[in-house]
Amino acid sequence: MYQILYIVGATVRVVVYVLQFLLLARAILSWLPLDEDNPFENFLYAVTEPVIAPVRALIEHFGWFEGLPIDMSFFITFILLSVIQMFL
Repeated sequence: MYQILYIVGATVRVVVYVLQFLLLARAILSWLPLDEDNPFENFLYAVTEPVIAPVRALIEHFGWFEGLPIDMSFFITFILLSVIQMFL
């Protein structure tokens, strides 16, 4: 039983690490002038957007951080992943 919990915990930990890395790569690439059809950027958005979208929807629903020139949902998602990582 403990082995199964260890495997599940380790898998979740790796997924969180990979998501954080991909989020950082997405943030860095957003500062660079790339083509709209860049396959790597499209891959990053396809993988990270399902994680960011619920946070963005929650922020928009409550009207938090309106008028800011940056996407706070990215930062909040990264912080939430860091909190999850601390508990693993």
